[in-house]
Amino acid sequence: MRKVTLAVAGAGNRGQTYASWIAAHPERAELVAVADPDPARRARLAGPGVRELADWRELLRERVADAVVLSTQDRLHVEPAVALARAGYALLVEKPMAPTEEECREIVSAVRETGVLFAVCHVLRYTPYTALVKETVDSGVLGEVMSVEHLEPVGWWHQAHSYVRGPWRSERLASPMLLAKSSHDLDWLAYVTGLRIEKVASFGSLGHFRPERRPAEAADRCLDCVLEPGCPYSAPRLYLNRGYDWPTSVLGENEQQVMDALRTGPYGRCVYACDNDVVDHQVLAMELTGGATATFTMTAFTEQTHRQTKIFGTHGRLIGDGESVEVLDFRDGRTTRRGVAETGSNAGDGHGGGDDGVMDAFVTALATGDPAHVRSGPTESLHSHLAVFAAEKARHSGTVLTVPAS
Repeated sequence: MRKVTLAVAGAGNRGQTYASWIAAHPERAELVAVADPDPARRARLAGPGVRELADWRELLRERVADAVVLSTQDRLHVEPAVALARAGYALLVEKPMAPTEEECREIVSAVRETGVLFAVCHVLRYTPYTALVKETVDSGVLGEVMSVEHLEPVGWWHQAHSYVRGPWRSERLASPMLLAKSSHDLDWLAYVTGLRIEKVASFGSLGHFRPERRPAEAADRCLDCVLEPGCPYSAPRLYLNRGYDWPTSVLGENEQQVMDALRTGPYGRCVYACDNDVVDHQVLAMELTGGATATFTMTAFTEQTHRQTKIFGTHGRLIGDGESVEVLDFRDGRTTRRGVAETGSNAGDGHGGGDDGVMDAFVTALATGDPAHVRSGPTESLHSHLAVFAAEKARHSGTVLTVPAS
């Protein structure tokens, strides 16, 4: 396979993750440019010979790479994705593609018109655990899939970090929780079952992280709060004395930087005194192809751990815990269990191999010219986004909605 060249547009946490994969595989890929308005973030990714660009538009002056990893903030995807596709770049786009149906369709239209290789970072499709679940379903041991139960346990501290204090806390600033966090899950359900989500209803709200839930003695910041030692959402407990990997790395690279961030930045705020509006719990009921049904629950009020899934078929039942799969075969009553070596359930540990998996697949597709290596192309990714948009409309309207065709 030939060696491919890549540029990264958006040098935040996700851009750093994908750049790390490139650095670890010099025989397969080379980072040639980093585009980000923050010079410190650019410098963190760039090495000798790597162009540092203040704006992704500089990539349009001449084509400097085979592909661009687009990892800007959610609302800053559509313009660069369309322009870069038209300039001939293959694209690996962080999920969600965009915060609206219209913008997602605009991106997909551009890549279909230009014919460039395109993938969305639906990293759960690329984990060894997902491969095990899909292999089990596709083997036929479960018979016909009739029902699915799927739980996303976001975790109390992860919710506080990313969706109360962090950049995905607001639909205005980013996107609804279902799109920002759980578009992975609707995409995963469709992928492992091989069934399309056709109808959806949804209920959920911001139930806890609200000003009226704030204790009377609570201060605006954890460092000033007498209740902090006993608060489950204590920022000092989350970020101090834990090393400087994610999520602490978002605040700084040493103790002084982290303390300064807690005193003055968003991550030191009381969780009941933030400008957040995304839901902290939500449930979906779905009808899949052929009349199969599925439920999905997202909740903040759990440990931060793997997704939990049960798949019920006409010949057997599967229980998956993110690391292993247990199958009960109705025909002989036997129970079997298989597991995978790769573990990890969040961005700090590579999404259970999914971060590496999506990069491996995308680079292989580029190097070989075979798009079949990509499991999250434009059609599949658009469908999962459309299912999310329909679910959000259903939640707000209290109705059952049909997911439009992709």
